[in-house]
Amino acid sequence: MSKEKNKGEELMNKIVSLCKRRGFIFPGSEIYGGLANSWDYGPLGVELKNNVKQGWWKKFVQERSDMVGLDAALIMNTKTWEASGHLENFSDPLVECKKCNKRFRPDEEGMETVGGSTTIKTVRDDASCPSCGATRGEGGFGDSIKQFNLMLKTFLGPAEESANVAYFRPETAQGIFVNFKNVLDTTRKKLPFGIGQIGKAFRNEITPGNFIFRTREFEQMEIEYFIEELGWEKQFEMWRKEMVEWMSDCGINTKTEVEEVDIPDGERAHYSKKTIDFEYKFPFGQKELYGLAYRTDYDLTQHSKHSGEELVYTDADGKKFIPHVIEPSLGVDRTVLAVLCSAYNEEKAPTADGKEEERVVMKFPHWLAPIKITILPLSKKEILSKYAREIYQNLKKDFICEYDETQSIGKRYRRQDEIGTPYCVTVDFDSLEDNEVTIRDRDTMKQERIAVVELEKYFKNKFN
Repeated sequence: MSKEKNKGEELMNKIVSLCKRRGFIFPGSEIYGGLANSWDYGPLGVELKNNVKQGWWKKFVQERSDMVGLDAALIMNTKTWEASGHLENFSDPLVECKKCNKRFRPDEEGMETVGGSTTIKTVRDDASCPSCGATRGEGGFGDSIKQFNLMLKTFLGPAEESANVAYFRPETAQGIFVNFKNVLDTTRKKLPFGIGQIGKAFRNEITPGNFIFRTREFEQMEIEYFIEELGWEKQFEMWRKEMVEWMSDCGINTKTEVEEVDIPDGERAHYSKKTIDFEYKFPFGQKELYGLAYRTDYDLTQHSKHSGEELVYTDADGKKFIPHVIEPSLGVDRTVLAVLCSAYNEEKAPTADGKEEERVVMKFPHWLAPIKITILPLSKKEILSKYAREIYQNLKKDFICEYDETQSIGKRYRRQDEIGTPYCVTVDFDSLEDNEVTIRDRDTMKQERIAVVELEKYFKNKFN
């Protein structure tokens, strides 16, 4: 194992451990031995995740006059997926080891043949099973690479019959397309305009893994931006810049942590004329974080043809046409993971006796931090606790706050550093006399005395 890969695994293990220890993310169904790559968001994780979603919604829907929102159903009429091409085309390559019966994606494990004139891929002669190590000669893999449909199947009604087959949506986009006419009729928006949606999607992934990077149940933040075909390049570039700005807002360094990859012909989705992947340099490797695609008029054309509905736009001159679409697609869970990786820092910090110790600090942007302010009385004595709790009750009306009086003040500071709290308010016995408290900044660790009556104004300025 290379030093770089080993270092990445070590960092990833630290982040996963912190997430469980501090209440960001827990293994799903843990008391029953877990469920393959299922994760639950804990008290801090759900706040962080909600901040991501609320920040995205505010930036991309509420603050734009050319956007509206939608919340479509998880299970849709099966004809939706016939029209969109998912039932026929939504698949990944699959190989199975005959020795240990484990299944893998050959494209991610380096098992595919390279080059050649045929588009039919086969397993490399020197391929070995990543699980048991069996080679092709030892009965590990055969020649063929199968295609595995990722749609997650279920049944509607009491009988599990083919007529009752339904699918959990593998993306949120189709809910937007099938509601295009409804939104257009009720909002009377003019091109260009977009429809944004945040919601769950499901994919029966062959090899889920890398913590919350790839899971079978995940959440998306997607926009379908409807445009005229002429000038699509300008709209595409506008959304590229918007996505880069969003990543910067999340504390992600787009110059050093992100690569823009232009997906070539033959590798794009069947509906796409141009796709850019924004790939983030995770500890486990550079992987797709977001996607930006020019879907042309494929989706509305397909749904119009299969449903019989006229999904067209009428311009000011009375001309009717099917709009084209730019799609910025952002994953909630992958955003959370990238934010955690970007925020994680190990650095030296001074101790009370003048020495240094290493501290772990999550340097979230203030708006993303799960807890904004923590109130820390220096002692558990009732006279001090009562005063500190009054401050806590006043501040929690406007900010997500925490109250903590357990352990030494130094250990409490370290805990707040690990969960990314921007400010700590320390209440000491002098506070009872001068009505002032000590504010500690997470990033600089500098402290200053502030009058209690000024706290609300002080923090509003800081968080604005």
